[in-house]
Amino acid sequence: MRTVHVIAHPEATHHVEGVVGGWHDSHLTPAGRLAAASAARTLRAAIPRAAEVELFSSDLLRARQTADAVGGVFGVEPILDPRLREKSYGEAEGRPQEWLDRRFVPPPAVGDRMGHHEGVSGSETKTAFAQRIYAALDEILRRPCEHQIIVTHGFALTFVVMSWFRMPIESLGYVNLRAPSGSITTLREDNFFHNRQLVGLGDTRHLES
Repeated sequence: MRTVHVIAHPEATHHVEGVVGGWHDSHLTPAGRLAAASAARTLRAAIPRAAEVELFSSDLLRARQTADAVGGVFGVEPILDPRLREKSYGEAEGRPQEWLDRRFVPPPAVGDRMGHHEGVSGSETKTAFAQRIYAALDEILRRPCEHQIIVTHGFALTFVVMSWFRMPIESLGYVNLRAPSGSITTLREDNFFHNRQLVGLGDTRHLES
């Protein structure tokens, strides 16, 4: 049986400063660091001590800091992968959110939602975003490991889960899973049927205390 534990990184400075995240390299706030430590402890309690564990992370600082907290309790080094980054918002990154809001072109209700350009120079389409997440997951899942931990970002998590279910990218135009910052999403595949489950989406119980 394979279990994949996906962490959406906790609160980062771009959240509290009201600026656009994307590839802007913000760092965890003090609250975010506490949440990362809590997620790490929760996973350590859930995963058997004898199990092999691999850890993968977006290379952006806020994700790396989260992965370092997790790696510390498991004694493993995170494998950094830029393909696990959040969606790029191009020239909007690091600017006030209202700057992006004034320029943002929403996708059409019907039509090419995946290839839609949002009106901001340098931003990724959802197709390009999904393709790199899918490529990263394909590589991760080729590795025969019982427990794999992935640290990524809130919007990116949607495509991690859809890749897990091998959903065609062209069918994802309306999909948006909601996973709060600092949450843990659990995916599991059985060894007999090789069916894949979404065991829990965006679990935040470890943050309640």
